[in-house]
Amino acid sequence: MTSALKDTGARFEMVEQGLTSFAEYRRAGDRIVIDHVESPPPLRGTGASGRLMEALSAEIQSRGLKITPVCGYAAAWLRRSETYRILLD
Repeated sequence: MTSALKDTGARFEMVEQGLTSFAEYRRAGDRIVIDHVESPPPLRGTGASGRLMEALSAEIQSRGLKITPVCGYAAAWLRRSETYRILLD
């Protein structure tokens, strides 16, 4: 089971199978700068990071913000997303 997205103020988190995937971020004006996205080794290859990115992108969009990805995974995911690539800053 996947938990709801949690925003700690420094990272977005989602729990699956008792393991936490996360995206570390910082706020810069009207942007969220995503520095690092990571899933625990047992969740890699299961789509956990993609589910995290989708949930956090929806949250950021609802706040009227843009995303600046520093993390290579976040940048690639956003470029491929037809729904959320508009958030790229």
